[in-house]
Amino acid sequence: MPHLSASTLDSYRQKIFRIRPEDRLRTLEEAIDFVNQRGFVFFWPIQRVNLPSLWVAAAGDRPVANEHDDPGHITWGWKDQLLGKKVWYYARILCRKNTIISLRLLPYFYALSPNFGDPEQDYLDQYHGGTLTLEAKQVYEALLREGALDTISLRKAARLSSPESTSRFNRALDTLQMEFKVLPVGVAQAGAWRYAFVYDLVHRHYPQLIDQSRLISEPQARFEILQCYFESVGAASPGEMERLFGWRKEDLQRTLQLLVSRNIIQPEIELQNRKEPVYALSTLIQTP
Repeated sequence: MPHLSASTLDSYRQKIFRIRPEDRLRTLEEAIDFVNQRGFVFFWPIQRVNLPSLWVAAAGDRPVANEHDDPGHITWGWKDQLLGKKVWYYARILCRKNTIISLRLLPYFYALSPNFGDPEQDYLDQYHGGTLTLEAKQVYEALLREGALDTISLRKAARLSSPESTSRFNRALDTLQMEFKVLPVGVAQAGAWRYAFVYDLVHRHYPQLIDQSRLISEPQARFEILQCYFESVGAASPGEMERLFGWRKEDLQRTLQLLVSRNIIQPEIELQNRKEPVYALSTLIQTP
C-alpha cells in the first residue's frame, strides 16, 4: 500500500499554513495574497479541523491569545479593515466558524447554497418547506426591508431583542451566513462594547454573484472546492471532509473518485501513526 510519512505531511503543512517564522504574514497585502492562494481559510484555527487560518499564518501555531495587545491580533484589524471592501468574502460558514473565501472560489461555494436565483422568493420557499426557521425568516426580512443594519438594530427590527431571544437570534444569523444569504459588511459603534457588526444581504452586496454561479453545477463546485482543500491540507480522511463541508456521503465519494481519476489525489494511502487510510495529493505519495 502506498504510504505517506508524518514528517512529509507535516513539512508540507508547515509551508502551506505559513507556520515557520520566515513565512509569516506581516502586511495586509500578504494576507490578501494568502487567501487568494489558498482559496478558503479559517479566520482562527478550529480545534480538530485541519485547515489554514489567518491567525496561524500571522502569529504561528499557537492558541489565540486572550491579551488584546498580542501582536497576532493584527489579523483582527485586517479583517475589520476589509469588511465590505469586496477583497474577500468573510462570514460564519464552514463548521459555523468564521471563514474567509477568495473571490475566485466564492461562486463555487454559492453554487452549493440553497439559493436558486430569486433571493426574494427562495427564502420563502425554504420557510414554507420547513428548512428555514421563523427567526431566520424574520432576520432576513428585516434586512430586506430596512437595508444594512448593525447587530443591535437588526435584533430590534427582527423582533428578537429580548434576552430570551439571544440564542435564537444568533442561530438564525449563523444559518443565514452559512447559506450565503447574509454577511457582515462593516463595524458600527453600537451596543455596550461600542462594537457591532453591520450585516447586509449577500445578493445586495454581491449583485453579480448569482450570474457568476448560475452555470456552475454542484459536481463542478464540489470538485473545485475539494481540489483546493487538498492543495491546502495535503491529505485527509473522508470523516474529516464530512465534518468540514457537511456534504452527503455519496456526493463526497463521487467528487473524490473524480479527483482520483484525474490523478490529483490517491486513495487508500497509509499515513504514519493513523489507523484509517486517507486520500492524499499524488505529489506527496511515497511508493514502497
